[in-house]
Amino acid sequence: MHDRKTYIKHILLFLLTAVCTTLAGMEWTYGKFIMVEEAQPEWKHLWGALPYTISFLSFLMVHELGHYFMARYYKIDVTLPTFMPGWLGFLGAPSIGTFGAVIRIKGFIKSRKEYFDIGIAGPLAGFIIAVSVLIYGFTHLPEPDFIYEVHPEYAAFQGDFKDYVFEDESGVKLRLGYNLLFSLLEDTFADSDKMPNAYEVIHYPILFAGYLGLLFTALNLLPIGQLDGGHVIFGLFGRHRHKPISIALFIALLFYSGLGIVSPYHAVEELIFSIPLYTGFLYICFHTTGWRKSNKLLAAVSIVLGQYLISQFWPHAAGYQGWLLYGFLIGRVLGIGHPPALFDEPLSKRRKLLGWVCLVIFILCFSPQPLVIDL
Repeated sequence: MHDRKTYIKHILLFLLTAVCTTLAGMEWTYGKFIMVEEAQPEWKHLWGALPYTISFLSFLMVHELGHYFMARYYKIDVTLPTFMPGWLGFLGAPSIGTFGAVIRIKGFIKSRKEYFDIGIAGPLAGFIIAVSVLIYGFTHLPEPDFIYEVHPEYAAFQGDFKDYVFEDESGVKLRLGYNLLFSLLEDTFADSDKMPNAYEVIHYPILFAGYLGLLFTALNLLPIGQLDGGHVIFGLFGRHRHKPISIALFIALLFYSGLGIVSPYHAVEELIFSIPLYTGFLYICFHTTGWRKSNKLLAAVSIVLGQYLISQFWPHAAGYQGWLLYGFLIGRVLGIGHPPALFDEPLSKRRKLLGWVCLVIFILCFSPQPLVIDL
């Protein structure tokens, strides 16, 4: 059982995260920043951001409670969900208001089945919430003139702003990189006359929160290391097969992410600086592989060489460098391997089927380029 101080701490962190996500939701929805004098918010903007807060925090809470209650089902000691506030508006920078939520397993997980069940419970529970949020968002889209509250300058185009604003090549534009499931739900439930352009979805708080729910589901279901998807792979294939699968997918993630960083079409002066620095970064990412230093260096050099050769034949090939940060966190902090289980018995057919369903969910939710900045 948890003591009173523990409950108070977790409740305060949750409330602080709720405040931060509301501020972040206000920034995304209305472009209002407390610390920017020319974009000062009003109370109505905070009120309008609450759908983002409720939707996104509901997803995070249910995801973590899925892990929590499954661990308690197996009588494994586990902490309450800890929410991590993460608002950057005081710097005048956008953020989603939180760095996520976590639970910490304090007890001993004995079997592949327990690893699998605890790992899979969170993503499945959160996935249901994310899909429900998106269905509600698509079926309750505001009228098209809602966007004038955010961009009053669009009113000058008499409702035809889509034909002008997004074709303008000046300025910086931020758009969501859709995933398969988001697009499928949009085609199924959304009124095309009310559906915002990809550049404007960030201003629709429920849609944006639902999109982040799918993105976080994909992040957790990556079949690498001790992520939830790593537990799924461990349950399906066992520890000895988990490691080569995990490493192969980790290398694939790094390879895709860094495409375009080094290219024969870059200036020699740039390559002299970027190649050693980038190779060193990749070397660090292999920290938890357990390999010898020479093997880590060989893997890093091979990735750089492969990316360089691809750029030779496909000059416009480009990955998504934002995934490199996630790759660093996995390879340096979270780990690529998986702890053993005392009881290593295979899963039942029903659990195996559920594991493959989760991998399909990962594919449907994964966005190769989640947030795209067009210059």
